[in-house]
Parts: sequence; structure tokens; C-alpha cells
Amino acid sequence: MGSKDLRQPVVCLASVSPRRRELLSQIGVPHVVVGAHIDEAARPGEGPRDYVKRMAREKALAVRERGEALPVLAADTTVVLDDVIYGKPRDRDDGIAMLQRLSGRLHEVLTAVAVADARGVDLRLNASSVRFRPLTLEECNAYWETGEPRDKAGGYAVQGAAAVFIESISGSYSGVMGLPLFETAELLRAAGLEYWWRQTKAL
Repeated sequence: MGSKDLRQPVVCLASVSPRRRELLSQIGVPHVVVGAHIDEAARPGEGPRDYVKRMAREKALAVRERGEALPVLAADTTVVLDDVIYGKPRDRDDGIAMLQRLSGRLHEVLTAVAVADARGVDLRLNASSVRFRPLTLEECNAYWETGEPRDKAGGYAVQGAAAVFIESISGSYSGVMGLPLFETAELLRAAGLEYWWRQTKAL
């Protein structure tokens, strides 16, 4: 059988996020995973959109410049409220404070996606809006104890237990998860890469 050929990677995912790997697999893109491991601190005066685009670009280039032969796909996600960037919580107090700020508010989730290959770097930005219902302190504490918020931008996961907090989403659900599939597919097409690869080859 041709199962080995069907799994031949066509892109390198510069992220160890299991959510991004699941999303890339969802659209049938065989891939390998290599962590980018870059400094993710924002620069003084850097706006949220410039920041998230720079992070995606630098992640893709960091892996590509280590000698990766495959095109490198990278993404970065941040939560924005009142033009303030909310990344991963530093600790419990920071995580609880983030949830309390998001409580009852509409916030923006920005995810930039980049592909680095022999041509250079191509990039897309997705912006989505998420509204939380009002949260009690007890709910914020209980959610933190699930362990889910610790490595998530904004201190929550749309696809997890925090779904009960979300009143509405306008934009891309996969973008809020961390890899907007519409923009990702556009980048793959531009790079001459296939998606739905396993599905179409199996027909």
C-alpha cells in the first residue's frame, strides 16, 4: 500500500503547538514539526498587528535558516484588548487578571501566518473578534485549575473548556485556535503546495 508515500511531508511546521498540528492535518497537509524558539518580547512602541506579523515571520525564518529544506510554515497568535497585547500568562495571578479583563468584553484575536521558502517570506494576517460573557472570580479560578490557560494567548482556549465563556465569535474559528485555515491555504497555494493531500491521493 502507499501509506508511506501519503505521509511524505511537504512542509515544516515551525510550531510545537498540538492545535496547529491538528489544524494542518485537518486540511490534509503532511508535515514535520520543528520548534522555532525565538525571543517573543514585543518591541517598545510596537503595535499588536506589527508584533504578530513580525513573530510569524521570524519563526519561519529561524527554522528555515537552520537549514530546513522544506518550506517552513509558522504562525503567531495574540489577544488584543484596548490595544494591549495579551500573550501567554506568566503565572496564575496574571492568568486570572487576563480573564477578568476579558470578562463581558469584546476583544480581538490576531493570528499571522508566514511561509518561508526559496522565494523569501509570504505572510497573511487574520483578525477575529470574540465576546466573553461576564465571568465571576470563582469561574476564573476554576478555569485556571483545569490547566488549560497556562500556554494559551489571552489565557484561554476557544476549543476547550473556555467555550462556555464565549458569547460570540466574528471571524475565523481556526484563526482563534491559532492557525487560520483560509489564509494558510492561500499561502500554500502561492507556494505551489497541495492541501487535502491525503484525501485526494487516496481516491
